[in-house]
Amino acid sequence: MFANMENHPVREALLELLRERAELTSTDAARELGGNTGLYSFHLRKLAEQGLVEDVPGTTGRARPWRLATGPKPSSELGELNRRLEDESYRRWRDSRAQAPAEWRDDEAFSEVVYLTPEEMAAMGDAIRSVITLFRHRETQPAARPSDAAPVAVVARLFPMLDLD
Repeated sequence: MFANMENHPVREALLELLRERAELTSTDAARELGGNTGLYSFHLRKLAEQGLVEDVPGTTGRARPWRLATGPKPSSELGELNRRLEDESYRRWRDSRAQAPAEWRDDEAFSEVVYLTPEEMAAMGDAIRSVITLFRHRETQPAARPSDAAPVAVVARLFPMLDLD
């Protein structure tokens, strides 16, 4: 149905670069990540189709700069599908953790309610993304992974619990 555009290693790397800088061309991506500009141009266009990135307004010419989309976010249907996949993955983990090696049987699931302003909520999201950024390169650079590293799902949801009634 929907492909999770953000779980593709090249697209994840492009999104991470765009989170770090205001704009990016496929040439910039090739210089930073290695590979060829055609690969990154293709994936930037695919991210644009999903509403995750957009052309930088007012630019013309061969060097096509992109930025994170400022308009509507990807469809809520895609977000709902991602949440269902996360929930299903966590259920499978809980059901099968007894078969995992002892050092991998625990998880770090937690939930808290804290009182924040909209600005503080945005800052918390930025802080969480910053910590994740420290490890994201290991997806596209296997040589950077420690020998005992394994994929770990990181799920964070920050949302206001507004009483709209």
